Amino acid sequence: MAKKSNTKTEPIEKQLWKAADKLRKNIDAAEYKHIILGLIFLKYISDAFEELHSKLVKSEGEYAGADPEDRDEYKAENVFFVPPSTRWSYLLKRAKLPEIGKDVDAAMDAIEQDNPLLKDVLPKVYARGNLDPTNLGGLIDLIGNIALGDAKARSADILGHVFEYFLGEFALAEGKKGGQFYTPRSVVELLVEMLEPYKGRVFDPCCGSGGMFVHSEKFVAEHQGKVNDISIYGQESNQTTWRLAKMNLAIRGIDSSQVKWNNEGSFLNDSHKDLKADYVIANPPFNDSDWSGDLLRKDGRWMYGVPPTGNANYAWIQHFIYHLSPSGQAGFVLSKGALTSKTSGEGDIRKELIEARLVDCIVNMPAKLFLNTQIPASLWFLSRDKANGKFRNRTDEILFIDARNLGHLINRRTREFSQEDIMKISETYHNWRASTGSAAGDYVDVKGFCKSASIERVRELDYVLTPGRYVGLQDGEDDFDFNERFSKLKADFEEQLKEETKLNALIKENLAKIELKNGSSSQNLIKKHLL
Repeated sequence: MAKKSNTKTEPIEKQLWKAADKLRKNIDAAEYKHIILGLIFLKYISDAFEELHSKLVKSEGEYAGADPEDRDEYKAENVFFVPPSTRWSYLLKRAKLPEIGKDVDAAMDAIEQDNPLLKDVLPKVYARGNLDPTNLGGLIDLIGNIALGDAKARSADILGHVFEYFLGEFALAEGKKGGQFYTPRSVVELLVEMLEPYKGRVFDPCCGSGGMFVHSEKFVAEHQGKVNDISIYGQESNQTTWRLAKMNLAIRGIDSSQVKWNNEGSFLNDSHKDLKADYVIANPPFNDSDWSGDLLRKDGRWMYGVPPTGNANYAWIQHFIYHLSPSGQAGFVLSKGALTSKTSGEGDIRKELIEARLVDCIVNMPAKLFLNTQIPASLWFLSRDKANGKFRNRTDEILFIDARNLGHLINRRTREFSQEDIMKISETYHNWRASTGSAAGDYVDVKGFCKSASIERVRELDYVLTPGRYVGLQDGEDDFDFNERFSKLKADFEEQLKEETKLNALIKENLAKIELKNGSSSQNLIKKHLL
């Protein structure tokens, strides 16, 4: 009897990544990213167009008498119009031709001309000399197999998932540079799960490739809410990254008209000056020293103190607060140093934020979560009104969560949260925050993990916000015996030293034997490689 195979078929996104990566050859990951993500986007809008096009051609029911080439028909259905020479079926037929690169570039140009929302968004990099036409044709064939079936919803879901997966893989491949456009998925999911942006305006003034928006909409959809109940606003200073965001959102059918780009950035040129958002979700650059702070010393956003010119952390915090509605909430990532820093008045600003009852929750994060930095990070959650009636009154409390022991390594350099980790942290916050009328839900302090501290206690600790100062040590860690631990480490070290001494003695013994047999020249050669 034949044995059953235990081999599991890899998900389609992993199969595609491996296959596409083989075709990359000598192209840098940063450049290849735009090549492949541009093709995935082209496949998505072509699928959506061709499905509606076929309905218009049939001219039945609500589409009776419609013109399949009328651009307004597609605009009415929130579908991008795709001219004949740019449709995927056309490109697929020409995939093996040497001029396929020029065809794809021309397709991108034509789509932008027919769809103003995509102006200056799509990549035109396919006719470059370092991209072999045969490899490009292979990519087009690969991507042509992504979304089987003709249902737009299925196509968008699969293509959107592949696009998001590829963003993450390219970020890993690029390492530090990749982290500039991509916030790790598990961190984004945690922020969104904790904030619960069901309804209102969601703002990210340093939006990268748009992951915060994608997961906010996904959160609403997964909780049976109405996706149209939230609207998104964003800003990005890197034009290449902004293009990725526009494609990422379009592939999900999310309106990106209020996601703006300018090369001056949010501090010098705020694209949404009058916006008061219900939710701010962001991952700003850590400890940014090049933020033009010297030009903004008298800016109206610095209500709680003027941030230092050499570090933008407290400028970002006050920028977020400035854009919050009277009952708005913010969740964002920040360098862990901002929890304790007293440099250039940062401690005074932190004190003002705490005394203004804006700080709701602080989460200490484990190391290795971020691709672009090894700097330890924390999550901040702010609330404009901690007695707003939606949740219980927690005005004089701050929740501290120490999540440094959560997460798992996915490779030697990178850690991520599991779904269980995300739910453990977010449910702790939700139980503590609790809905109106509850005392504190099912929340209880857990030694070494979470603590609800009074403002008075925070004052006693000189306004330091490091969770470890409040949650204490886990049970079993209080009786830590330093002398015992030191003695064990010393013994282990001495044992290891003995093993190495034995090994060296064995090598010398064998070298001596070789010398007797073959002469000193052989011994010298072996010494060169072994010692």
